[in-house]
Amino acid sequence: MNLKRFFILTFFCFFSCEDNFQEIKNINNYDFIPVGIAENIKLIYTDSAKVKAVLTSPLNKDFTNQEFPYSEFPNGIKITFFDKNNNSTVVTSNYAITYNKTNIVDLIGNVVINTYDGSELKTSQLYWDPEQEWLFTEKKFSFKNTDYDIIAKRLDANRSFTIFNTGELDGKVMVEENEYLINEN
Repeated sequence: MNLKRFFILTFFCFFSCEDNFQEIKNINNYDFIPVGIAENIKLIYTDSAKVKAVLTSPLNKDFTNQEFPYSEFPNGIKITFFDKNNNSTVVTSNYAITYNKTNIVDLIGNVVINTYDGSELKTSQLYWDPEQEWLFTEKKFSFKNTDYDIIAKRLDANRSFTIFNTGELDGKVMVEENEYLINEN
């Protein structure tokens, strides 16, 4: 009889207890906690004692503790690039993320690039590859300078916009007439 009571009591104990395993597991879950958080940052990139770029952001979250490490700028970013003549190009966006392994920068939300020569690019998302000095997007964008007034979808261009590939183009492009001599020898 005591054995029967023991089994009944044990049976009720198992079913009366909650399964807190998931809750306990979540207490020690550090998967998406940044390794560092910085507020009101200003990073200055120099090469041979010359300022090449200045990055400012109200907030930076460092997730380099992840399997695929990245840094996040959830409240926007502003990057000012300087060329060898100290001319500046300014890039802004509402959100940015840099992927450490691929070195790709993903700019999202009101992305604007203003170059020293008056060119302006606007889009909702833009990828930037600093190693190749290449930028691209599959989103709709507008680009204006002295020769172009373009609205299109899809952009593939170098940093200086001297190589410029796009799709679904709508706008005005200034074309200069030139004579070309073709040498067939």
